[in-house]
Amino acid sequence: MLEKVDLSQKISREEYEKQLDEVQLRLIKLQQQVRNQGLPVCVMYEGWDASGKGGSILRITEKLDPRGYRVWPIGAPNEIERLYNYLWRFFTRLPAKGELAIFDRSWYGRVLVERVEKFAKKDEWKRAYDEINDFERLIIDNGTVLVKFWMQISKDEQLRRFEERKNDPFRQWKIGPDDWRNRDKWDEYLKAAEEMFEQTSTKHSPWNIIPAENKHYARIETAKVVASAIEDGLERLLADP
Repeated sequence: MLEKVDLSQKISREEYEKQLDEVQLRLIKLQQQVRNQGLPVCVMYEGWDASGKGGSILRITEKLDPRGYRVWPIGAPNEIERLYNYLWRFFTRLPAKGELAIFDRSWYGRVLVERVEKFAKKDEWKRAYDEINDFERLIIDNGTVLVKFWMQISKDEQLRRFEERKNDPFRQWKIGPDDWRNRDKWDEYLKAAEEMFEQTSTKHSPWNIIPAENKHYARIETAKVVASAIEDGLERLLADP
């Protein structure tokens, strides 16, 4: 699936700035409706290292009221979190009614990094597909709008971005040994991602695979998907007697 994604989509700088203003204004208005109607919204990002997750999140949130959203950067579980089921730390970060929560990495780490790096046993990550589907069904049935993104870039583009970060003193913090080590396991992560889509892209919670070779295109596309999902969620909420 991922190797067949068309990565040629581009957008000019002028059109990008025009559409960014439009979609950010749309999101500002929707945020007020989300708060007024008590709609919880959850957006989660997965994808290759350096695929533009952070840049996309920034463009979605930069004009919003900061009191109405939280961004959760997800890394390895801490000492306390390891005492609980792996989903526990995500339950505790889900959005309240009227709030937006954005996860930079997510519960899918169980079937991606934990699988590939062997932090989880085979029976644990195999079982996780059903656990994750049940978890997502639960929060959606509870009224939460859930949007799932995978940011897709080519291996060559990833290398270009890695080198760019390595040589930029203002961005060197964005690149580290883990990124290079993960890149060496590209094929293993690709296999894990493909199985993840097959097992967890459901009717009620589909994956949105975003061509991210062009950062401007990806930022606009993700913002539009989020806005449309919120509009659909508000429509369902208001239609429910």
